[in-house]
Amino acid sequence: MAVDLAGFLGVVLVAYLVPGPDFLVVVRSAAEDPSKGRAAALGAQTGLCVHMLAAAAGLSVIATRSPMVYDAIKLMGAAYLVYLGVRAVLAARRAARERRSSNEAAAYAPREDGPARGRFRSGFTQGFLTNVLNPKAALFFLSVLPQFADGNGSLAQQIFLLGMLDVIIGVVYWFALVVVAARLRALLTRPTVRHRWELATGWSFIVIGVSVAAVA
Repeated sequence: MAVDLAGFLGVVLVAYLVPGPDFLVVVRSAAEDPSKGRAAALGAQTGLCVHMLAAAAGLSVIATRSPMVYDAIKLMGAAYLVYLGVRAVLAARRAARERRSSNEAAAYAPREDGPARGRFRSGFTQGFLTNVLNPKAALFFLSVLPQFADGNGSLAQQIFLLGMLDVIIGVVYWFALVVVAARLRALLTRPTVRHRWELATGWSFIVIGVSVAAVA
């Protein structure tokens, strides 16, 4: 069994370097708390594992060949992205009101998002749902990934092995990104910067969600 490993790695690296919804989730979570960012990264890659296992088992064929199933998954993913965006925008406006009613330091001081277990669960859930509800991830494992497999071997086995390599590369990439984003925490404690950051990420989620729903 010989796969086009060089070509596969090139496609995977380009895919990770192009920012998508999972990028926004991981960076935003890491800016709040590094452990939450790592949790979001693990959640995002776990979501990819679901698509990879489904493709290896042939289950994704059912979803991609059924327009109703595909559209339903796409709309759920779009709705979740819009939800994350609205929540971020509302958080920015709420913090701005707090800043006006008190002093800036109190309104924008670094805050803990509940206990460590709660932060991990929150980050993991956001990352997981963002990718597991992304039908493009299913199409990647079902249509793009097999192009690098050896036609003489077991396609399911090769999809699984290439998929696991994709997931491992993603974990390394996301964890490196978390380190960079976490170092921006001090900058994001500044009232104006944090307000603009929340609005920018929030509206980015909303725009992506609406655009996904529009082509459903």
